Amino acid sequence: MRGVCLLVITAALLGAIAMPVAAASVLTISASPHQAPIGDTVTLNGTVSGITTIAVYLFVIGPDLDTRGVTLDNLNIPAGRGLFTTAPVQMRDGTWTYTWDTSVILGALKPGKYTVFVVSSPHDRSRYAREDFATAEVEFLPSAKPAAETPIGPGIPVIAVGVGAVLALCLTRIQGKRK
Repeated sequence: MRGVCLLVITAALLGAIAMPVAAASVLTISASPHQAPIGDTVTLNGTVSGITTIAVYLFVIGPDLDTRGVTLDNLNIPAGRGLFTTAPVQMRDGTWTYTWDTSVILGALKPGKYTVFVVSSPHDRSRYAREDFATAEVEFLPSAKPAAETPIGPGIPVIAVGVGAVLALCLTRIQGKRK
């Protein structure tokens, strides 16, 4: 009996030693440039290791944004519940890249410091595992480009022609009464 117990204990110890340890997932992110005028492009990239995934999920927090995080494409949409900005992961080496064009996002991107999060599963800031994320800081400066002028609506020229025609008609009648 003693030999059987010793054999079981030895097998258990050898099994524990030989068993591969599950690697924890590790995410990285970097932003380039770290400072950019609103309207410029920021390149976000990083790596994923310890897990196999086809995409990472990105969201941002900053001045006047939802504290849970919002999508990078539309600052009005809170991250979570299936709504995220995603970046595909290269399966061969675990790298990913996302080009954030701040000239075409919806919502008000204001000058200030923002934190971009990358997570491996679709959870907002209040729900992710504390070790399963990485962040990068980006500071947005006021836009270097002047604000685009609002084009005149298509109805304005029509109204202007109508007002001009009414004025011309009134002037014609006034001159006709003077004669």
